[in-house]
Amino acid sequence: MTIKAVLWDMDGTLVDSEHLAVEALRQALIGAGLTVPDDLYDTVVGRAADDLYRRFVRELGLALPPVAWEERKMAGYFAAIDGLQPFAPALQLWRRFEAAGIAQAVVSNSDRMIVDANLRKVGLARPGLVTVSRNDIRQGKPSPEGYLRALTLLGCTAAEAIVVEDSGSGAAAGLDSHGLRALCHLPRPGRCSATVGPVGTGAAGSGGMTVPPGQIAGSTCCASSSSTSSTGRREGRNSRAR
Repeated sequence: MTIKAVLWDMDGTLVDSEHLAVEALRQALIGAGLTVPDDLYDTVVGRAADDLYRRFVRELGLALPPVAWEERKMAGYFAAIDGLQPFAPALQLWRRFEAAGIAQAVVSNSDRMIVDANLRKVGLARPGLVTVSRNDIRQGKPSPEGYLRALTLLGCTAAEAIVVEDSGSGAAAGLDSHGLRALCHLPRPGRCSATVGPVGTGAAGSGGMTVPPGQIAGSTCCASSSSTSSTGRREGRNSRAR
């Protein structure tokens, strides 16, 4: 298969942000006078924050309105963002594909503010980079909407792209995206429980790269991209808790 674009998940795949976001969420729950669930990490990772907000209202009795809840959670995250680090293997792959002229995009369940801040912090912000945040779409992952939007912005078909994810819900979004193949990138052992789609071989054409089966640069993952950007924020759309 000749790959012309790679669609990256951000949190837990490109950047080691999940622990920061989960801790900010934990502190926000404590500040709201609520009991923090023992399975908080497993509950929130890979899920859109608007879905989590409704769950916390329903199961924990959260009484804060959505905007006040987001403000409380965001304050905790940005207070800790100086500790954000990229995953080195993912960064190496990004740069390899960038040098090869492969188009790359970032598709995240995170809020637009967090997507932009995270990419700047780890040196991945680029002029014209396609990024799709939770604010840019109606439904977050596991819906495939974000990936389909990225494909449209890149001018690519699903057959020409690969999704790189670390979470089951995110990879499911890729697998559901009208023929998109989702591959697990493993920044650390045991992090991915998603199904890994097959990767074919073939002669790389102009502007594309052939992705062989197995490992690339030491990580089981695939393809990536660069160019254009989607920054249309929708007011009232909450984002990914992580």
